[in-house]
Amino acid sequence: MSFLTVSTLLLLLLFGSGLALQIQCYQCEEMTHDCSSPEFIVNCTVNVQDTCQKEVLVKDDGIHYRKSCASSGACLIASSGYQQFCTGKLNSVCITCCNTPLCNGHRQKKRPQPSAAIPLTAPRVFVLGLYVLLAAVLC
Repeated sequence: MSFLTVSTLLLLLLFGSGLALQIQCYQCEEMTHDCSSPEFIVNCTVNVQDTCQKEVLVKDDGIHYRKSCASSGACLIASSGYQQFCTGKLNSVCITCCNTPLCNGHRQKKRPQPSAAIPLTAPRVFVLGLYVLLAAVLC
C-alpha cells in the first residue's frame, strides 16, 4: 500500500472512531464564594462547549462569581465586550475564557514556562503508534 493510502486509513480511523472532545468546567450562578469545589464540576456539551468561562462581578455586597461552559466564540465575544468594564472597582465585570479542564477555578500560581515541545496526548500517541504499526506491516 502507498503512503497516501495508509495516511487516509489513519485519518478515517481517527475521525471515524468517535473521539469526542469534552471539557469539564466549574458551573455556578451569582455565588458570593469562588465555587471551585467538586460539587460545581460539570461535563460540558461534547464538541460544542469547548471553553470554560468565568465572570467576576464587584457589587455593593462583595464579589460575585458566575462560572460555566461556553463555546469559544461566544466566550471571546463576551470577554472582549466587557473588557472596558473590568476595572476591579465597584460595578466591575471581568470575563475570562480558558480551554483546559477546570481552568475557571481558583487562580493558579505562576508556573514556569512550558518547553517549546508539544506534548503528545493519549490520542496522538495512539494514532502515532497505529501509524508506525501499519506502516511497518504494509511496507
